[in-house]
Amino acid sequence: MRLKEEQIHGLAEKVYNDLAADLLITPRGERGAVVAGIARTISQNFAAEQKLERDAEKLLDETLDAMGSGAATIDRRRMLKMVKDKLAKERHIIL
Repeated sequence: MRLKEEQIHGLAEKVYNDLAADLLITPRGERGAVVAGIARTISQNFAAEQKLERDAEKLLDETLDAMGSGAATIDRRRMLKMVKDKLAKERHIIL
């Protein structure tokens, strides 16, 4: 998923407001700095997810190539999900 910077900032604002309203955080810094940190974290998470997607596609392609003609019967979409889930677990990424 690719979001624009304004969308990421809006999401960060929403996260901050919801956490503050429920008294789940006690910010130690300026509101703007905290929201910017949340936005950075969201952006980093999306980048990690995109890299995971590319790596899963590459690994699946290599595996299917190695299987040769036996790969014709495999459901690519289902196998890709399995590979992504495995990589996500190894990399501690929550999808």
